[in-house]
Amino acid sequence: MKIKEIIVVEGKKDTANLKRWLDVDTLETSGTGLTEATLDQVRQWAKTRGVIIFTDPDTPGDQIRQRINSAVPGCKNAFLPSGKAWEIVRGKRKVGVEHAGKQEILAALEHCLTYESAGENTLSWSEFVELGLTGLPDSAQRRKEVGNRWHVGEANAKTLWKRLNLLKVTKAMLEEGRDADE
Repeated sequence: MKIKEIIVVEGKKDTANLKRWLDVDTLETSGTGLTEATLDQVRQWAKTRGVIIFTDPDTPGDQIRQRINSAVPGCKNAFLPSGKAWEIVRGKRKVGVEHAGKQEILAALEHCLTYESAGENTLSWSEFVELGLTGLPDSAQRRKEVGNRWHVGEANAKTLWKRLNLLKVTKAMLEEGRDADE
């Protein structure tokens, strides 16, 4: 399968894993060492081929994603659920694109999202709280389910609330159990 867009990943092992399954060009950020020169490359590719940000489902990956989305509006975003992108390496649980299987990678790329620019919130913080997405013993599990249904990855309360607003999700949409594909 050929991917037209450039996929931004964190490192060489992510690139190697994607190339196992896809005909793809990547741009590596060298982890959180994202430089202005790399951002300039992303800007250039966004104009000519398009960009998909495909970082690890962890805090550094999220920081890289946020920085690129802020600097280069209009990028597509692919998310891996952390439960689908891990393996045990030397006795430790490792999470990332490099550890994901073919099905997880294809599913993440199939559900790419593009955030709209921040503006008026479609989901207020009080509505977010009313939905039980923060403040309850099971809120983390609820956020995980919503994040997976909307293909925005797992996140803490504030990050999920921001991502849902960037997608213009409303309380009614969440109550109806709709997802990003509807």
